[in-house]
Amino acid sequence: MEHKSEFRHESLQDGKSIQKLLEAISKGLGKGKLEFSDEDGKLALTPKGLLDLKITVKEDESRHKLDIRVSWNKQNQHLSESILKVK
Repeated sequence: MEHKSEFRHESLQDGKSIQKLLEAISKGLGKGKLEFSDEDGKLALTPKGLLDLKITVKEDESRHKLDIRVSWNKQNQHLSESILKVK
């Protein structure tokens, strides 16, 4: 299976199916490894350190939209353990 640098999936799913996918993503984040695959290839990510979370919700007359975005730097960033002093 070919390694991909981008993975995109779009389909119609019911709420229970989406819940299972979100649970799998949640478990992967907890373990520090996310793996996505389809017939065209696969992509594995290793989230570590602090992650950026962005949630956007929109409502208009005919459609509701929920976007969840999680991003992080590839380099393992650690919080500084030094004490900040301001004078």
